Amino acid sequence: MEEEERIGHGSRVRLRYRMKVKLPDGRDAEKEHEAVIDFVYGVEEQTKSLEKAIHGAKKGDEIQVYIPPAELYGERDNDLIREIPKKGLIKQRVRKGYYYRQIKNGALVSFKVLDIKDDTVIADFNPPLAGVSAILDVEILDVEKATEKEIESAMRKEAKRKIGCE
Repeated sequence: MEEEERIGHGSRVRLRYRMKVKLPDGRDAEKEHEAVIDFVYGVEEQTKSLEKAIHGAKKGDEIQVYIPPAELYGERDNDLIREIPKKGLIKQRVRKGYYYRQIKNGALVSFKVLDIKDDTVIADFNPPLAGVSAILDVEILDVEKATEKEIESAMRKEAKRKIGCE
């Protein structure tokens, strides 16, 4: 009997995942996301936690993977919460609980308004999704050795993705 192909560098992988998003406060996001993806392992980059978890897996395996905030949108950084002067801000855009955006000196200034004081604003400069993590329930649907042509195509696709063209 032929041994089943296991995931390793150069494997063409097809998997289904169901993603549960964990918000920074520990609550689950209301909506789950499910998808089927195909990629060449070791060529088309996935999150490190996913790559590590599926390495050596075979068709039919089911794996649960935790993806930490650092691999998604980054950790929340309390040093990015600052008290800033109101002067220079557009008054109508300063609303507690909302994001403030303005172009200043050719650059976008964006922050969440946490509180409004007499002369200052408490601003959170963290990215909106900082601190978000995910749990993936993964099912390996297929594993095959990729052909040279598939590997070359995957390398081109990954190079384009890395520069924002895909």
